[in-house]
Amino acid sequence: MSAVSDQSTASTGTSGVSGTGASYAAAGVDIEAGDRAVELMKEWVKKTQRPEVLGGLGGFAGLFDASALKRYERPLLASATDGVGTKVDVARQLGVFDTIGHDLVAMVMDDIVVCGAEPLFMTDYICVGKVHPERVAAIVKGIAEGCVLAGCALVGGETAEHPGLLGEDDFDVAGAGTGVVEADRLLGPDRIRTGDTVIAMAASGLHSNGYSLVRHVLLKRAGLSLEARIDDLGRTLGEELLEPTKIYSLDCLALTRTTDVHAFSHITGGGLAANLARVIPDGLHATVDRSTWTPAPIFDLVGRTGSVERLELEKTLNMGVGMMAIVPEESTDVALATLADRGVEAWVAGEITERGEHPTGAELVGDYAR
Repeated sequence: MSAVSDQSTASTGTSGVSGTGASYAAAGVDIEAGDRAVELMKEWVKKTQRPEVLGGLGGFAGLFDASALKRYERPLLASATDGVGTKVDVARQLGVFDTIGHDLVAMVMDDIVVCGAEPLFMTDYICVGKVHPERVAAIVKGIAEGCVLAGCALVGGETAEHPGLLGEDDFDVAGAGTGVVEADRLLGPDRIRTGDTVIAMAASGLHSNGYSLVRHVLLKRAGLSLEARIDDLGRTLGEELLEPTKIYSLDCLALTRTTDVHAFSHITGGGLAANLARVIPDGLHATVDRSTWTPAPIFDLVGRTGSVERLELEKTLNMGVGMMAIVPEESTDVALATLADRGVEAWVAGEITERGEHPTGAELVGDYAR
């Protein structure tokens, strides 16, 4: 994770002072502030280290000892990259920066674990209009805490200052991760069979998807304040919107050790049915019964406040399900017990059948429980 690096291609301009030359600082890039940010984040990055990580903070590249993969007969590397989306604007408005890192890790590592891969390491990219060292360090603190929850190391990253392109308080975050899975343990459509059970794992809230719709409905159209306490939510709107995305990586890996998991589906952008359909093979169909759970109040608040139709909500938001596992029917009880032991709320939500006349690989049926 380096000090600040300006990535813009525009000219740095001049300082505006007669008789003096242009400088990086005059163009808006504060190298000293970047160095201070690196110093502040070091303690948090250190907490994520695994035995395979070599070197310390500040190098040009993070190093991971690949000899650790020798225990695999045929190791497959899995990689993913993602961001937090417009949820960062809620963090900016509230001045709370140490939670969105959890969202970033979840978005990346929970994609990786879907194929059965163990998360190994990730890198982050933080782009800011102006480096506020404590703010950057808080963001990295959240990323580091998320990495610990996912069981991976944070081996590097970049903080880029883009004056003139972003406002002084504007920022965005993104990350990339790598995991590994034994080839003959790779999960996915090829393993799914008729009669398999679809198990839903509860979401912690909105997670990190659909915030353009949520912000448009609640903040712009309804004019609600982030500081306003909403009785249905039992807390302020801002606290609800900043609830960190649940990280399921280690829970999913625990399932692979106790049951014959066939596939996972990470419920992110596009909603439950569309994401579940991504792992359903041709010829088969997943039916998910809405009556098996009650979405959290935030989903009803968005729908009711914005007069958003249910199908629109369902193709945008997770509706209370953050991850799904597909297991053989005979493994259902063990899978549910494993998740319960880990404190994960989970339930049987559906089943796998022949495709028949169904036009898509997955669909929601029935009405939500009240």
